[in-house]
Amino acid sequence: MLDKLVMVLGALEAGPCALAELTDRTGMARATAHRLAVALEAHELVARDGGGRFVLGPGLARLGRVAGSLAGRPLPELAGPVLAGLRDETGESAQVYVRSGDTRVCVAALESPHSLRTIVTIGAVLPMDRGSAAKILSGDPVAVGRGWAESVEEREKGVASVSAPVLVEGALVAAISVSGPVDRTSRQPGRRYSGAVMRAARELERALA
Repeated sequence: MLDKLVMVLGALEAGPCALAELTDRTGMARATAHRLAVALEAHELVARDGGGRFVLGPGLARLGRVAGSLAGRPLPELAGPVLAGLRDETGESAQVYVRSGDTRVCVAALESPHSLRTIVTIGAVLPMDRGSAAKILSGDPVAVGRGWAESVEEREKGVASVSAPVLVEGALVAAISVSGPVDRTSRQPGRRYSGAVMRAARELERALA
């Protein structure tokens, strides 16, 4: 399956093409080529031009910028020390998320030392319509304007979070977050944690530069 997905991307590297031409370039059955192209489109690795032809999508450019900036070091490795500092400063759990199509994925996380804490496992796939990190990764205008977003019991009852964008050469590549029980964070967590989260975002950006 992976080989076929790469074949579709390779065919589009030669230029935009309608489904019939994509079928010719890849040698795949029409239904298979369409299914794979649409699957890649859902993750923004493939897009459509004004004429409805398949083209390489913006997700590839974002991945390329991140790969170049990481210089061979994975994002979780670079995020580790930053998350440790954020957790120690706030006393709450800290995470880094990246967008994957219509979802967001936790790629790095450290838990709070408190017995009552939020737990997000690495690799967890979460929705893009709830939570402070979702607001950042979806480009919510309020969040973008002030540089951070907050969430109170949007995704899970009793949990609040604050997130900030991580930018590489002006492109949004991730969201860094802190989250914890509402009893500790309050119902206005941005007042308490936005400064720490934004400082952590800038630190991670320097690590990626």
